[in-house]
Amino acid sequence: MRDYREAAEQSEKLADKFVEIRALTLFRWKVTGVVVAATSAALIVAYVIYGWLVLWAAVGVASVALAVTGRRKDGSPGRKAVLAGPRTLMWTMNPQVLVDAFRDAKLIGKDEALRLVERARRTGDGWAMTVDLPATRKAADVIKNRDALASALAVDEVQLIVERVRGRGGHAGRVFLWVADEDPYAGPPVRTPLLDVEWWDAWRPAPFGRDARNRRIDLPLVWTSLLVGAIPRQGKTFAARLATAGLVLDPYARLYVFDGKGGKDWDAAEQLAYRYVCGDELPHAYAVRDHLVELVAEVQSRYARMATLDDEVCPESKITPAISRDVDLGMPITAVIIDEVQVFLENPTREQVGGKKTTLGAYIADLLTYLVRKGPAAGVVVILATQRPDSNTIPSRLRAVLGSRFALRVMDWRDSNIVLGEQMNTRGFDASTLLPSHKGVGILRPDGETDAGADMVAMTVRTYYMPNADWRLICDRGRALREAAGTLAGHAVGDDAVRSVDAAALVQVLGSGTADGWVVELPEPLAAVVDYLGDDLDEREFVPTAELVEALEVEAGTFGREMGELGCRPLRQYVPDGDGARRVRGYLTADIRAAVDRVGDEIGSPGSGQP
Repeated sequence: MRDYREAAEQSEKLADKFVEIRALTLFRWKVTGVVVAATSAALIVAYVIYGWLVLWAAVGVASVALAVTGRRKDGSPGRKAVLAGPRTLMWTMNPQVLVDAFRDAKLIGKDEALRLVERARRTGDGWAMTVDLPATRKAADVIKNRDALASALAVDEVQLIVERVRGRGGHAGRVFLWVADEDPYAGPPVRTPLLDVEWWDAWRPAPFGRDARNRRIDLPLVWTSLLVGAIPRQGKTFAARLATAGLVLDPYARLYVFDGKGGKDWDAAEQLAYRYVCGDELPHAYAVRDHLVELVAEVQSRYARMATLDDEVCPESKITPAISRDVDLGMPITAVIIDEVQVFLENPTREQVGGKKTTLGAYIADLLTYLVRKGPAAGVVVILATQRPDSNTIPSRLRAVLGSRFALRVMDWRDSNIVLGEQMNTRGFDASTLLPSHKGVGILRPDGETDAGADMVAMTVRTYYMPNADWRLICDRGRALREAAGTLAGHAVGDDAVRSVDAAALVQVLGSGTADGWVVELPEPLAAVVDYLGDDLDEREFVPTAELVEALEVEAGTFGREMGELGCRPLRQYVPDGDGARRVRGYLTADIRAAVDRVGDEIGSPGSGQP
């Protein structure tokens, strides 16, 4: 039996061999029964012939044999009594339980089985296993239905981690499973490792937190941006400060810190900030606008200056570590951190920008959109945090270009999708399912490589703990580093003067932020469709539904329903297919343009409530 089992394991087809193993086990029990019956019969015959002496001799021999067999060896304390537990860990010893769990969760058919790639093994504080799904079954479906699989395995869903195996040795049907022994987020929080360093390189990913498997997760910031969203008191400001802390400890980094809350969360950064605003009143919103205008002009200037540098200094029209640390060039890594960004984006004060009417909030959104689009290559990082992650707070034109996303607990799946991206809940990532007791735990969708892998779509992360005292200590250290390097400037030294900017040139750069005198904010998924089609919206006559669903990575049924609610009804048309044509479902671009105009009329008309 042991040899047969080991051979099956070595062939990596243990799950497929359980029918044969069960049959062999049944045969073994039958043989055991026959042997017991024969032995009993022999003892009865011996008793009849020789009396009790034979039975006592048999008992003595059996006792000696059992004592020898069960004796302690090599200092082992011997066997311990173990109570039978739930089926939670049964799959680690009997993979058939895992196969049954996949069937119960309707992830594989009743006649299908799994193929073991790696047997169950201890990894950290849990058990790990890698399996191949049957042909045509996808790992994405397992990830999406993680809750059902957790129920079938009798564990809390926070204990179950499901990942698709990518890269070398991976494919669309290979799944990695990890089951924690207990809630991986229930322990005490871990303080940020930045407390133990004297300085930090802004070009290095900043320590952000740990995942369920206790792997350190560092967050890349250069070349990208970050959006943090959550309901109040879930750790939003802590997460934004963690992302900022690495920049604080780089004496060559320049910080624009805007706090729309007006509390003390960010006041420690005032001593080193190049620009600093704290408050939610109109003068504060105007100050944020002016500082962003200044930074947009700075980005334009940086591109112009990089164009004059030789190829050895600036090989790709992008900022480099050497350029960012050259004080003479004056192009340091510059971070814009805005906490409670909705305070500024929702400001209804009317503005005239280039002769067109808009609002102060919409203008700030246009400035931020430009910085997120064009700023990364010029060394500008944008970090936004909000407690109101909804489509009315953060415009889609800004939301669509943000890089990394971090969603702590929100109210429903719609708010989760606003932060993480459209249809992320259908891919198994919904921040509204996070537990209220899990402070600082959120879903991270990184724009860049992390220790969890370069191809991870998203992951659940528990952020490091950095209370106000630690934050102040890091900011004190950041100011001291800048004083020593001679890079302390701006608000930190009492210089709040905003340099003059060519307003006409700025309006031209911002370009199509306004339409017909009003900023038009399109609802999803219409905004995503318009953004995807671009100039093709005017040049193409018809776009197939399958093309849009694949490009936008959305679920077809939900997409069709939402487009229908916006007045876009699909129809069938013939499209070229090789030498002939085939009939497919799709949308007329004329209908899409009409929907855009209709939404614009509803939003921009004076009677619609637009200020």
